[in-house]
Amino acid sequence: MNRRWITNVRIATESAILERGSVLIEDGHIVSVAEGQPDSFHGADGTELTDGNGLLLIPGMIDVHIHGASGYDMMDGTKRSVEAVSSACAAAGCTSFLATSVSSSLEDLLSMIGKVKEAAGHEPGARIVGIHAEGPYLNVKRKGMQNEAFLRHPDMAEMERIIGHADGLMKMVTVAPELPGGMEMVEELHRRGIVVALAHSDATYDEASEAFRRGASHVTHCFNGMRPIHHRDPGLVAAAFDQPHVSLQAIVDNVHLHPAVVRLMHRVKGAEGVVLITDALQAMGLGDGTYTFGGHEVTVAGGVATLQDGTLASSTVTMNEALRNTVQLGIPLHDAVAMASRTPAVILGLTRKGIIAPGADADLALLDEQFGVVWTMVGGRFVYESGAR
Repeated sequence: MNRRWITNVRIATESAILERGSVLIEDGHIVSVAEGQPDSFHGADGTELTDGNGLLLIPGMIDVHIHGASGYDMMDGTKRSVEAVSSACAAAGCTSFLATSVSSSLEDLLSMIGKVKEAAGHEPGARIVGIHAEGPYLNVKRKGMQNEAFLRHPDMAEMERIIGHADGLMKMVTVAPELPGGMEMVEELHRRGIVVALAHSDATYDEASEAFRRGASHVTHCFNGMRPIHHRDPGLVAAAFDQPHVSLQAIVDNVHLHPAVVRLMHRVKGAEGVVLITDALQAMGLGDGTYTFGGHEVTVAGGVATLQDGTLASSTVTMNEALRNTVQLGIPLHDAVAMASRTPAVILGLTRKGIIAPGADADLALLDEQFGVVWTMVGGRFVYESGAR
């Protein structure tokens, strides 16, 4: 039996931050969470001890929207690209992710899906818990950095082929519901148990509300790539705020959302209704430079990724940076941790992830006082360790 005590840590439990506690792991799962030090520790029985040095232990974070990292784009069509993203996620305290596509040809999308399937189950770092198809059924009017050449109206026959090729890995699809065939696609995806997200959409309040009634339950990179709120034309965002079952993605990189907007999203939806994401492109972890993403040339300067016309093109933020930024904006630490871990787990139906509790998977991250990642553990196994450990 593989046993390990993690001791002397602050623990982000489901209900509060436990200021000093210990966690017992056996065979990749959490079996005990206790205040203080364990009553006894017997190294002779093979139990290992990890001292957390009073640092913060959080559930492994879950990124439901990431395109690339470390110079690799998951649309490259290589298994290595998916593996590189897995490793980069782990280095940021992220233990699970949705491999996310951009709008492309059907051939390129199927190729990406094939490489994700090859990598799934053999990841070097964070685990692939599914695929997020961002497009191609998006509105040209709100395309953002999505390549207009590949945008098209919802086609359920094509989507059937995509879902079939994914072999159960398709977990989230972002669509513009106002397009012809959009509402029908929302209904069908929801019927199949796939999370339907809205974005890159010019939907009115009424159109978005109809999509939410038909089964949409999530908003991709909220406020970005959609009709803005106007007091006589409130649009998709206000419709999402009106629906209790709808959750919102937030890119908290101090670029995509004003601090007051992040606080507003939290105030309206609570920690259970806001999900921290990176929406990262391959520049994550590399810094400034010129990259190719979604068929466009993207320039990253000062950590901000843009197209030549100034349009924001994804982000370079990591999950631990997003967590730090959220806390610095005034969101309570416990809520911010939930927004990065428990809430995405609930949305994806991952009942044993996103929490530190008996029976949960031992997917954990230890963070220092500046939210730097000391180590990351997936299924009780260390997949990332910094030099600080």
